[in-house]
Amino acid sequence: MTTGSPVSCTRWRSWGRPSSRAPFSTRTTRRARTSWHVARAKATSSRSSPRAALWAAPDSLARVTDSPAPAGVFISFEGGDGAGKSTQVRRLADWFAARGREVVVTFEPGDTALGAQLRTLVQHGEDLDPRTEALLFAADRAHHVTTVIRPALARGAVVITDRYLDSSVAYQGSGRALGAEEVERLSLWATQGLLPALTVLLDLDPVIGAQRITRSLDRIERAGDEFHRAVRDAFLARAGVDETERWLVLDATRTPDELHGAITARVEQILAVASAAGSGADDDAPRDAVVVEHTEVRP
Repeated sequence: MTTGSPVSCTRWRSWGRPSSRAPFSTRTTRRARTSWHVARAKATSSRSSPRAALWAAPDSLARVTDSPAPAGVFISFEGGDGAGKSTQVRRLADWFAARGREVVVTFEPGDTALGAQLRTLVQHGEDLDPRTEALLFAADRAHHVTTVIRPALARGAVVITDRYLDSSVAYQGSGRALGAEEVERLSLWATQGLLPALTVLLDLDPVIGAQRITRSLDRIERAGDEFHRAVRDAFLARAGVDETERWLVLDATRTPDELHGAITARVEQILAVASAAGSGADDDAPRDAVVVEHTEVRP
């Protein structure tokens, strides 16, 4: 699993498109969260994270207007390893940046200084029992939401995360047999009920996913076929009973272009609904982030 693959920012030009594909193999190095600051680079240059990289759009996209700031949008990508999440995260970030939006690309676990330490423990701590593993993921997520996700949404950014709480429900709740409902309650408590407006599940047979991985595997990725089949089944079951319509399930064997087209089509629907809902609001009032807020957050 375990990890959302961070997007390297070292080769990204000022307009937010890569000059060449950056390597994704570094389990031993910390990758910076990539933030495309499209019309508001100067206004947000004082972000608290020392690892965040700021990128300004060309002048043609960065014109300041009198229109109200857009609402923040929260999107997550889920699925087994090798499903192509990192590719689709990167392409969706490009899509938003081309439309003048600030985009924060992030991942779990490990996209904070504290999270990086927890990431090392969950990936390589051989003596971890399942319950401790779940608590470490919850701690990382609580810190991630407080320091990265909510602040970005509050200023109107698009936040795209490679893995979120549904991974814990699938991997620890079902894969580790801790109970999906218990792990979900823990995760909702850790995040104060924050859920994405859209969760894209890239569904793939774990055998095919394993064949796509060329790097060395971490502790959870080595958990075995039965474990990863249970994780896949849990993702599909979770999406199948969704009542908020936040899930988009896609066959990850489709071409990257087909997947990207399906994802952006759904995103456009979500943005259209949000725009219609906010059309009657006071122009000077802050826009509510496009998220799902879960009301029951008790552990």
